Amino acid sequence: MSTDIIQRDEGGAGRQSEPGNVLRLAASGTPVAAVQPVVHPDVGSEGHLLDYVKILYKRRWTAGTAFLVVLATVTTYTFTVTPVYEARTKLLIEAEGPNVINFTEVVDEQRTKADYYQTQYNILQSRQLARKTLDVLQLWDSPHFGSKRSGTVAGLFGTKSGESKSAASAGETSEQSRAIDRFLDNLTVSPIRNSRLVDLKYQLSDPELAMRITNTIAKNYIEQNLEYKFTTSKEASDWLGDRLAEQRRQVEAAETALQRYREQHDAISLQDHENIVVQKLADLNAAVTQAKTDRFQKQALYNQLQSLGGKNGALDTFPAILANTYIQQQKAELAQLQSQQSQLSEKLGDKHPEIIKIRTAIQLSQAKLDGEIGKVVQAVRNEYLAAVAKENSLMRALDQQKGEALAMNRKAIDYSVLEREVQSNKQIYESLLQRAKETGVSRELKTSNIRVVDAAEQPRVPASPRKLLNFTLAFFGGGILAISLAFFFEYVDSRIKTPDEIRTYLGLTPLGMVPAVEPGSWQGNGPLICNGVPPGFAEAIRAIRTNVLFSSAEEGARTIVVTSTAPGEGKTMIAANLAVGLAQAGQRVLLIDADMRCPRLHDLFKHKQEPGLSNLMVGHAAPSACIRKSNALGLWLLTSGRVPPNPAELLGSQRFKEFIRSLGDHFDSVVIDSPPTLAVTDAAVAAAAATGVVFVIGAEMTTRKAARVAIQQLENARVRLVGAVLNRVELERNAYYYSGYYKREYVQYYQAAR
Repeated sequence: MSTDIIQRDEGGAGRQSEPGNVLRLAASGTPVAAVQPVVHPDVGSEGHLLDYVKILYKRRWTAGTAFLVVLATVTTYTFTVTPVYEARTKLLIEAEGPNVINFTEVVDEQRTKADYYQTQYNILQSRQLARKTLDVLQLWDSPHFGSKRSGTVAGLFGTKSGESKSAASAGETSEQSRAIDRFLDNLTVSPIRNSRLVDLKYQLSDPELAMRITNTIAKNYIEQNLEYKFTTSKEASDWLGDRLAEQRRQVEAAETALQRYREQHDAISLQDHENIVVQKLADLNAAVTQAKTDRFQKQALYNQLQSLGGKNGALDTFPAILANTYIQQQKAELAQLQSQQSQLSEKLGDKHPEIIKIRTAIQLSQAKLDGEIGKVVQAVRNEYLAAVAKENSLMRALDQQKGEALAMNRKAIDYSVLEREVQSNKQIYESLLQRAKETGVSRELKTSNIRVVDAAEQPRVPASPRKLLNFTLAFFGGGILAISLAFFFEYVDSRIKTPDEIRTYLGLTPLGMVPAVEPGSWQGNGPLICNGVPPGFAEAIRAIRTNVLFSSAEEGARTIVVTSTAPGEGKTMIAANLAVGLAQAGQRVLLIDADMRCPRLHDLFKHKQEPGLSNLMVGHAAPSACIRKSNALGLWLLTSGRVPPNPAELLGSQRFKEFIRSLGDHFDSVVIDSPPTLAVTDAAVAAAAATGVVFVIGAEMTTRKAARVAIQQLENARVRLVGAVLNRVELERNAYYYSGYYKREYVQYYQAAR
C-alpha cells in the first residue's frame, strides 16, 4: 500500500516514494485530479452532445417534474373535461349579383364580387341569423345558452310569449345578448380553399342538438337569402313601375316638341332640301374655283400686255398677236411692200407715181395692222374684265349659298336634338318596360344561389378532447418544456460544479474533487481519513495531498492555508484531512486552527480549545503547552484558543509570522485552517505568512462571481494560490454528470486493492 511505502521514512524517503504512488493512482483512474491540471475527458469538439446529455441527467428531477406536471395536467383535463361534439354541414354558395337593371354601372360588378364571399361568411355568423335559429328551435331557456327566464322576457322575439315580431325587433335584453354571444362562440365558418364550398360547424356537448342547430342555421340562411332576393325584386319592380310612368311622360313630351318644331319650320322635307343645298353649295364652290383659275390666266395676259406699254415692236412678241393669222398676213404684205419700195427707190425718185403708189399701199397696210393689233389688245382687256366680273358674281352667289346652308344646318341641329331626345327616351322606356316584365317574372321564381351539399349528421365521436392529439402534444410539449427548463436552470445557475469550471472561470489549478459522504459512514466526530471513511473519499484526499506535495519543489517546511469563499463549504474538513494525509505520508505535520471566530478543530479531534493559538499570540501560554499530539500518527494540533476580540490583528502580527517561520525547524508541513475569505480578512492576513493557499469550493454552493471576488482579495494580499479543491460533490446523485471524473468501478478497485 502507498501508506506503507511512505511511512518507511519520515524524511526524504517518504517523499521520494510518492511519485510511484501518484503513478499508481493515475493508472487506476482515481476520481480526483492528478498533478497535472484536470482535463475533462469529454471537453472538445466531440463532447458537446454528451455535455448536453449530462446537463439533462443532472437536471433530471426538474425536467422530469415539469414533464410529469404537463402530462398529468393534460391527462386530467382530457379525462375530466366534458366532451364536445361537432356537427358539420357543407354549403355551396354561388356568386350572384342582383342584376336588377341591365345597364353598365359606374362600379364594375366584378369588383364587388371580391368581397361577396366574405360578406356571406359574416352573414352566417350574424346575430340576426343566430336570433332566428334560437327562436325556431326555442333554445332561449336551454342550459347551453341561458338560464330560465319568464315568458315575457324570453319572448321579446315572438317565440316565448306570443308577442309580435315588431316588438321582438325592438332590441335585446342583456340575458338574450349573452345567449346569442354563447351561441355564436360555438359556431365556426370555414371556407374550403379554391372552391365555392364552405363548412358550417357547430360544437356542443349535446350531439343531437348540435346537428339540429347546424341544419337549422343552413335552412334559415337559405330562407333569408331567398327573402332578400324577393324583397329586392319587389323593390326593383316598384321602382321600375315608377320609372316607367315617368319615362312615358318624357317620351310624350319629346314627341310633342318635335312635332311642334316641324310645323313651325316646315321641317317635313328638311332632309331632301338639305341635300339640295349642300349639292348646290358644292357646285358653286367648284364654279368659283374655275372662275378664279380663268381670271388668273387672263389677268396674267393682261398684265403682260400692260407691261409692253403699247409699243409696236414689243407687241409683236405678244402671244395673242403671234397667234393671230390675219395680223401675220398683214405683216407679210407690209414687209413685201416695203421691200418693193426699197427696190424702186434705187431706180425712181420720191415723186414717181410708182413710189407714191407703193408708199400709199404701205400706209394702208400699216393702218390695217395697227387696227388689228388694237383689236387684239382690246379683246384681251375685255376678257380679263369679264373674268373678274364672273368671279365676283360667283363669289356673291357662293356667299349667299353658304348663308342658306348655315341656316339649314341650324334648323337641322335643332331638329336632330329633338329627334335624338325622342329616340333616347323611347329606348330607355323600352328597356325599362322589358326589365319590368323580367322582374315581374323573377318575383314569381324563387331560386337560390345557395344549397346544401352535405347535411349535418349526428356526430358519434367527440371533436374535443382528442385524446391521441392531446397526449402527443403533452408528450412533445412536456419534453420541450422539460429540456428548456433544464438548460435554462443550467444557464442561470452560475455555481461552480466541475473541476473544469474552476480552471475556466477562476483560473486556478484543480487539485481534486472530494465526494460528499453520508452521515454515519465514518467513525469519530467527523469524516477524517483516519476514522474509516469510504474509500472514494480517502483516495480523493490522498490525491489532493499528492498534488499539494508536488505543487512546489522548494525545500523546507510547507505552510498551507486552507480557506474558502463563504462558510459551509467544508474548508475545515479539507484542512484536517489534508493534514492527516500528509502525516500518513510520513511527514511531521502541524494543523493550526486559525479560525478563531468559529473554531471547530478541537471538537473534530476531541481536544480542549485552550490553551491555543490566541493564548500563544498574546503571550499567555508557551508553544509546548499549546501544541498537542493528536491521535493520528505524525500529526500535531494547535487549537484556536480563547476567542479573541481582534483575530485579524493577531494573525497579522509579527509574532505570528515569526512563529510560523520557527515551525520549519520542527515540522515538515504546516496546515492552517483559516476563516472564509469573503466573511473576514483573516484568511488574507494569515496567507501572507504562508507558502501557499488551498482554496476550497463547495460544489453547487459557490457562485463564480463570489469565488472570483474571494480569489481577488487573496491575490491583492500577494499570496500564492496552490489550487482549488471542489468539495462535497454529489457523486452518487449525479453519477452520470460526473462520469468523466468518477466511476463506481474506481471504488470497487480500491476496495479490492486494500
